[in-house]
Amino acid sequence: MATLAVEQASTAELPRSPRFDDKTHPVAKLLFAAILMGGLAFAGWSILVDTREAGETLALGVFAFLGLALLIALGFEFVNGFHDTANAVATVIYTNSMPAQLAVIWSGFFNFLGVMLSSGAVAYSIITLLPVDLLLNVGSAAGFSMIFALLLAAVLWNLATWYVGLPNSSSHALIGSVLGVGFANQLILSGSRGGTAGVDWAQATKVFSALFWSPLMGFAGALVLLLVLRILFRRQPQLFRAPSGNTPPPRGIRALLIGTCTAVSFFHGSNDGQKGMGLIMLILIGCAPTAYALNRTLPASATADFVQTSRAANTVFDARSNGITVTPAQARVILTDALQHRKIDGPKPYAAMEAISTSLTEEVASYGSLSKVPARASSNVRNDMYLVLDSSKLATKKPVGFSEAELKTLKAYQNDLERGTRFIPVWVKIVVAIALGLGTMIGWKRIVVTVGEKIGKQHMTYGMGAAAEIVAAATIMGADRLGVPVSTTHILSSGVAGASVGSGAGLQVRTIRNMALAWLMTLPAAMLLSGGLYWLMLSAVRVFGLH
Repeated sequence: MATLAVEQASTAELPRSPRFDDKTHPVAKLLFAAILMGGLAFAGWSILVDTREAGETLALGVFAFLGLALLIALGFEFVNGFHDTANAVATVIYTNSMPAQLAVIWSGFFNFLGVMLSSGAVAYSIITLLPVDLLLNVGSAAGFSMIFALLLAAVLWNLATWYVGLPNSSSHALIGSVLGVGFANQLILSGSRGGTAGVDWAQATKVFSALFWSPLMGFAGALVLLLVLRILFRRQPQLFRAPSGNTPPPRGIRALLIGTCTAVSFFHGSNDGQKGMGLIMLILIGCAPTAYALNRTLPASATADFVQTSRAANTVFDARSNGITVTPAQARVILTDALQHRKIDGPKPYAAMEAISTSLTEEVASYGSLSKVPARASSNVRNDMYLVLDSSKLATKKPVGFSEAELKTLKAYQNDLERGTRFIPVWVKIVVAIALGLGTMIGWKRIVVTVGEKIGKQHMTYGMGAAAEIVAAATIMGADRLGVPVSTTHILSSGVAGASVGSGAGLQVRTIRNMALAWLMTLPAAMLLSGGLYWLMLSAVRVFGLH
């Protein structure tokens, strides 16, 4: 009898798996639906207001097409929410720091805040991977085929990996989809555009390297941090214990775990939310260029600053053009080729930058402000600003031969060009934040169970959860400041694995193997999906004679 009592007491203290069968209150379901429908209605209303103010009238067919494209883009962010953010809540759920339902609502709210307060720097880092000719002609049939193909491919792969409960990176899937479209575009055109149809592999290497290192940083960082915590808090052994039954952790440890979950959710929103923003801006530029190709919210006073910085930059370009003169039409061809090959070589590109910049200065000055650029000129002005901006950035990437004053002049000009072309309307941030935040509250269970139960061989301790979350939050925050996309899933799930090794718990080989296979397969799978979809859509365009 005494032995049985001891066994029962010991069993009662074992950590238990969280309960995920709590039913959602009907009022919560209604509120969820109301926010979702309200967000979509707000997006439609904002587009109508923006186009009306810009003097652009959208035909019913164009508006319906735009609505479909936005739904798919927001669908990607919705899936991203429950696929990636499940990693953030797994630690607080499996350490009994927060009930599961409350944890996902909490995480969804801070994802929303992360998107709203994001810088926008990441939004255009993925876009620059796309072929130059598609970026300059985003409103064409090929441009729309590109957008639909890469979004559908990323969503399909995310849903497939979610269905089997496998932590997979939405960022990884999206970048694979972008590369697939670019590669397919190059094959279809067979180099007929002088190399401008393919992928910007220099930018792709930079972006993909961040995704490559993120799981290694997560694993090593969490392992080292847990060992450091063991040394610093060796007199507080409760930090390195698994929860007892369903008992919450001590107050201080609970606050730490909730704080780290909050940080990961916030920085996930600030980084991942921007990827959808950039793609939505491409859709808007293609469907409603008058309203969205240029930042029409800039005050008229900004025009005088633009003219001044442009003329100063032209002096720098002229000094390196060796007296060569080209027409704006010739300049566009020269800079398009330079951007594709990622090389500013000789005086011709500088002469081209000067030609387009001079033309831009005269045109914008004649209108008085960007808000007054007429519909017929919006796309051309935006493309010219894009060409000069990215070409000048490429020229100053290795600032050899530039004086400090010249670099300062070009930086000021680049900032003005960015303000004119690379902007995110507030309503876009709001609807992306809603999609990502609401997505966090749906479908999270499969990934949470994998992270909480199937990576380490033992139940997650408080220290393991804290170490993994701290490393993930710090890494994503750093990437956000640098303007590069990283994977929350890769960092946090590998962080849990590293913390498990650091605690001596060991790993479940099958799960780690499947995660590694997903990490290796995501890029080629997404590339094949998006490339195939892009080819099918272009074929449909030709068959049905669409433009």
